[in-house]
Amino acid sequence: MSLFSFLQGVTFWYWIAFGLALLAVELLGTAGYFLWLGISALLVGMIMSVLPISWQLQWLAFATFSLVTTWLWWRRQWAKDRKNDQERDLNQKHKQLIGNIVTLEEDFKVGINRLRVADTTWSAQCEHDLPAGTRVEIVEIEGIILTVKPVSQ
Repeated sequence: MSLFSFLQGVTFWYWIAFGLALLAVELLGTAGYFLWLGISALLVGMIMSVLPISWQLQWLAFATFSLVTTWLWWRRQWAKDRKNDQERDLNQKHKQLIGNIVTLEEDFKVGINRLRVADTTWSAQCEHDLPAGTRVEIVEIEGIILTVKPVSQ
C-alpha cells in the first residue's frame, strides 16, 4: 500500500481520531501547543463529514486552520499579557512612587533638584520654588526625573 493510496482513502474519522489524539497529548501539559492543532484537525474532520475533499485540500485546510487558530490565540494572549504588565507594580519602582507624599529636606528651585524618597535620592522638578519642609506629592515620572507638586493642606 503506497502513501498516496492511503492518503486518498482517509475519511473524516481519521481526522476526528487525529484531532482527539492531539487533544489527548495536550492534556499532558504542553501549554496550548497541541490544543489548536487538535481543534484544527477536528474542523477538517467536520468539513469532510459534509463535503468530500481531496487529500491535498485536507492538509491545506489543516495547515490553514492551525495557523489561523494559533495566531488568534497568540493575539488574545499577547493583549492579555500586555494589559496585565501595565497593571503590575512589582519591580517597577516608578509606578510605586506616583502618589507618594514626601517632605522636602532643602529648598526647591524651579528646574532640576534632588529629592529624598525613602532611602534614595531622585532628580525632581517642580513648577514653583518651594521652601524646605513643604510636603509634595509625586505626580509623574519621566525617565528618572520625578515631577512633584505641593500638597494643599
